Amino acid sequence: MELSATGRVILGLIATQPRSGYDIKAMVDKSTRFFWAASYGQIYPELKRLAERGLIEGSDESQGERPRTVYSITPAGRDALSAWIGSDEQVHELRDEALLKLFFSGHASRDELVSVLETKREEHLDALEKFSEIEPMAAESEDFGPLMVLRYGKAYSEFGAEWCERALKELNERKDAG
Repeated sequence: MELSATGRVILGLIATQPRSGYDIKAMVDKSTRFFWAASYGQIYPELKRLAERGLIEGSDESQGERPRTVYSITPAGRDALSAWIGSDEQVHELRDEALLKLFFSGHASRDELVSVLETKREEHLDALEKFSEIEPMAAESEDFGPLMVLRYGKAYSEFGAEWCERALKELNERKDAG
């Protein structure tokens, strides 16, 4: 059974515990968004598709006039999640607008390139700070997976910040840039 990328995120998060669409988005923003983001515009239609396919089921937990549906994974959903995890499929797609800007650096001034690199470095440093904040929670979990992924994210962000430093140094040493 083919799952969309967003469906995989949703099933994985719901397999951990029942969640509403809002809860899923909040958890994505604290965890998987560092390597696999999902927007409300992706989450809610996918929740509907997963429910129609019998992979999740929703229960009404509205509070007052505010509607709220909390979704749980079904046995078929656990099977689909397990089949995907066990498959050889591992899409790797890097989308980094800063790298795209740097790729086209021949059309930019030195100041613009410095700004791109400094901003990118700060993003990596900010991610490192966030990872340090959530690491204790990941370390306490019985599931080792989130901690492994967090450590990958830290190493990636450390590399990224250092790479930006080297690129800034090289840019400053070049006479022909900008």
